Amino acid sequence: MRGRGNGETDVAQHGKVMVFDFDGTVSLGDGPVRSYARFVAAGLEQGERASFLADIEAGLSGVLPGDLDPLDGYDLVRLLSESFAVTDAAHSAAYASSRAELASAAAPVIAPFGLAGFLAGARKNALLVLATNAPETRIAEALDSLGLEGAFDAVRTAVGKPAGLDSILDELLADSTVADPAEALVSIGDVWTNDLDPAYRRGATTALVGPRADAGATPTLRAASLEELYPLLSAWLEPPHRTTSTASSTLETKVEK
Repeated sequence: MRGRGNGETDVAQHGKVMVFDFDGTVSLGDGPVRSYARFVAAGLEQGERASFLADIEAGLSGVLPGDLDPLDGYDLVRLLSESFAVTDAAHSAAYASSRAELASAAAPVIAPFGLAGFLAGARKNALLVLATNAPETRIAEALDSLGLEGAFDAVRTAVGKPAGLDSILDELLADSTVADPAEALVSIGDVWTNDLDPAYRRGATTALVGPRADAGATPTLRAASLEELYPLLSAWLEPPHRTTSTASSTLETKVEK
């Protein structure tokens, strides 16, 4: 796997691997979603724009019409725009335009509290991989804005999750010196289907972040925020012989609020 700015990254040097999602996990805030919604709204009839954007704001605050159950903020925009007959091409163009604003004043983002310090410590014991469906556009600038420049050993963009994550995980597990997938790799993200299910199907550890979970989600770890998982993820990072009596049971705990 190629690490950004580091040439080829040798997973075998680390053994354990932590795979992080970007939007909704490492990068927080509704700025990018609002940017996407504004570009979608720009293609609507003038009389429809205000209503659409008001519905987006209501949805972001948790007020959803009927049985609407979006996977995340981007899916919220897609679902609410369906009644306006927005085409797939228009969605794609609006998304691409919004990514050009990522981590700017028009689409601000913030990092989970204490993430830079946690990653610096975790990196002593694991390879850190960022894997996102987002294009490469302004990812480097966003990481810099989040205080995470150089925090990851490898950055993979436009992954095409969930299917696109399969080959990445297979490569990481095959190159790891740790035989047990549950000890070798943890996948951390806010969408079960995209970020965690591919790892779950390989027997790896999974950590679900955020308030939403699919009905069929069975994460090893779960918390409302990433910072709540730092102690459990730190326990997972310890060598097996140091965690046999404590962390093995701790890792089965679901942290929920």
